Amino acid sequence: MFCSTVSQDAGGLLCEPTERSKTFKRSVSEYTDHSERFKLKDRTFARQYAHMYAERLCVMRPKLIEAAKKKWGQNVRTKKLFELKAEEKVVVVGTLFKHMELQPSILKEISNEHNLMPQPERAKFIDEADELILEDELQRILLVDKLDKRALVTGVVVAVYGMEPDEDRGKFHIEDYCFAELETQVPVPVKEKDRYVALVSGLDIGSKSENMMNLQLLADLLSGQLGDEGQQEAAANIVRVIVAGNSLSQDTRDKNQMKQAKYLTKKTTASSVEAVKSLDDILVQLAASMEVDLMPGEFDPANHTLPQQPLHRCMFPQATMYPTMHCVTNPYDFSIDGVRILGTSGQNVQDIYRFSCLEDHLQMLENTLIWGHIAPTAPDTLGCYPYYDEDPFILPECPHVYFAGSMPSYQSKVFRDSKGQKVLLINVPRFSQTSTCVLVNLRTLECQPVTFDMSFQEDSFEGEK
Repeated sequence: MFCSTVSQDAGGLLCEPTERSKTFKRSVSEYTDHSERFKLKDRTFARQYAHMYAERLCVMRPKLIEAAKKKWGQNVRTKKLFELKAEEKVVVVGTLFKHMELQPSILKEISNEHNLMPQPERAKFIDEADELILEDELQRILLVDKLDKRALVTGVVVAVYGMEPDEDRGKFHIEDYCFAELETQVPVPVKEKDRYVALVSGLDIGSKSENMMNLQLLADLLSGQLGDEGQQEAAANIVRVIVAGNSLSQDTRDKNQMKQAKYLTKKTTASSVEAVKSLDDILVQLAASMEVDLMPGEFDPANHTLPQQPLHRCMFPQATMYPTMHCVTNPYDFSIDGVRILGTSGQNVQDIYRFSCLEDHLQMLENTLIWGHIAPTAPDTLGCYPYYDEDPFILPECPHVYFAGSMPSYQSKVFRDSKGQKVLLINVPRFSQTSTCVLVNLRTLECQPVTFDMSFQEDSFEGEK
């Protein structure tokens, strides 16, 4: 791992001074950006979202029919909903719609605003009365049995095997189901030397409880300014750092200011301005010595709907002076030394948390991989661009590393599919709450957290990494 790469003969902090100090050259890696599909070419919002659901089903149907035949035999019959006959066992492919009574609806709020008492805020919107409905291009049908309606969400494309009983028309009784298999994974090239990618998320600069000391320790470690020569030599093997969203805190959004008259806020400065300057001060330290990719997040000054477009370079006048500073999209898909890495700033996982019974954020991230879709709840409960003839969130290739940012805690596991392909799943924790970043070894595809802890006491100073 990262700590074991430190040379045993490297000089320590308390070693005798020498006339010439050692210098360590930053490792170089091959980089390819695969995020072109997330960049908006024309921004037309006059379209309906039905086109996106239709395209999702059209692309996923052949994959699901192939998976169904592999699971239930080549002779299994597949039909569309309008072709169903009573008591006939068939496979139907469609998109799940989860009917939820507690789902927020602006129309419901307006129609009942005079008759409702103020309701408490909810963390989850699930209820025992929720129903799963399967839709295709023409019809829909209520699903019964097998599928766990509490764990699934709207937008998942699934193949169900069962029948519509004659005595219970309008309901499809499921005997079994399956999801599409992952695309073929490109083999990882054999590497002789350890190289690392650093993942950090949720810096939350501008929050009331921010800890700039720990953030500075992070910048010093990644840039090679922290520790003795052995630690600096190890830091030289970190080839890239990914800042996965929410670099600015939610506190920088002053909602009260939006409600005030313009003449009252004419000479005031938005709190996000100073936060962006502080972020630029951190980024310039990193970009001066390594490649930096900055992803937008939920509370960053970018478009709110997915895919979020790169933050404008003019916001970071210091960091963008270096060609190593890159503003990228969210989601972000790229390759380093043949390792395919895909990640988001966490909105897709957080939305699944709100509309399912799942509590484990890593399980939610794994489910999106199993479903073959990065953000299945978009556009129903998660805002996204109204695509017409494509759905960029469908997984075009099986990644080697799949991460989500702004998570409550650090989690990781290796997912193995039916083909034996391995995917490293990582929940990158919020740095403002955990002071933790994650290092991914590109040679072994293992990861480890690095936690910074600095506290001041009355008579002493203690620092621990």
